[in-house]
Amino acid sequence: MIDFSIPSDVAALRDEIRAFVVEEIVPYETDPRLTQHGPTDDLRAELVERARKRGLLTFQAPRRLGGREPSHVEQAVLYEAAGWSTLGPVALNCAAPDEGNMYLLAKIADEEQTAAYLQPVIDGWQRSVFAMTEPDGAGSDPAQLSTTAEFDGDGYTINGRKWLITGATGAKTWIIMADVPPNPHGPHGPTLFLCGGDETGIVIERVMSTMDRNYVEGHGVVRFEGLRLPKSALLGEVGNALRYAQMRLAPARLTHCMRWLGAAERAQAIAVEHARTRTAFGKPIGEHQGVSFMLADNEIALQQCRLAIWWACWRLDQGEKGRHESSMVKAAVSEELFRVADRCVQVLGGIGISDETPVAMIFRDIRAFRLYDGPTEVHKHAIARQVLRRGGGHR
Repeated sequence: MIDFSIPSDVAALRDEIRAFVVEEIVPYETDPRLTQHGPTDDLRAELVERARKRGLLTFQAPRRLGGREPSHVEQAVLYEAAGWSTLGPVALNCAAPDEGNMYLLAKIADEEQTAAYLQPVIDGWQRSVFAMTEPDGAGSDPAQLSTTAEFDGDGYTINGRKWLITGATGAKTWIIMADVPPNPHGPHGPTLFLCGGDETGIVIERVMSTMDRNYVEGHGVVRFEGLRLPKSALLGEVGNALRYAQMRLAPARLTHCMRWLGAAERAQAIAVEHARTRTAFGKPIGEHQGVSFMLADNEIALQQCRLAIWWACWRLDQGEKGRHESSMVKAAVSEELFRVADRCVQVLGGIGISDETPVAMIFRDIRAFRLYDGPTEVHKHAIARQVLRRGGGHR
């Protein structure tokens, strides 16, 4: 039996999160520290302290590490509320990439790594990065990984170049994907490493100028020059990086969808209010068929996206890996929410392309979301391969 009811405690927390975002975080959307490269670390720290005082910081963390550990379906409800402002997840410490990194580290980090690198991120004292994407290879196809980690029996020496590394500037917890070449000392293959951001050999070349500005300190270009790490820096087992990345990416795709659903819902609310109060040709523009149809299409799309997210989250909560389901939802939701944001810009007219409302920023950020954690085309390719293997018929 399908039950769409939201438990009273989850609904209460949802309302508390939404009220916090509206009352305390939305006013920061015009703060000059929200720059072209995203919120500064200083702005993030201020927002995090507000969430800490309200007892809402990192609510998604495991209970053993101080969080409330909501289920995936419960997260869908709560992250949507947090996403009402693009700064909401930053304040609540459930924004990417930290949210996905915390999820992964909670699964595979050992006790020492948890204390040194995970707990400070959960507590909001430092940020993390996931350094995988490369300018000449690894990205949608991580198998093209060219960064190497040479193992000499005592430790690893990492060399390579990464880009689009979200939040690289100032991050203290680094998860690095590198290929361990064949060697006489042990196993080889794509591997994850965990280290601090102040290590000699991590060089931040620059911060890229991108169309989105919702991630703290933007997206960096990073070079590893003889980065020397001990064997204790291994995160999990040698050769298992791609498996661990998938462990992280399936739920992370969905949390992206949850947060951007909240932002699109905000854009729709602004467009609806404008359509109710702006007049043209003798009546409110919302009473003109062209505008009313756009608002109706948005309402339909938002609910379809919400239900799709809940469905995939329910599958994860049943213990399934959810790769196929999360790909379906990421592909559908990212495209549909972009259309929602685009229609909101159209309804708002001239002010829709300005910074008079946050809709233009939401539009730009959601356009970038269509590429996060794999572009639509890659997900559709993976979905089709699964369909062909399975054959037709009822799922």
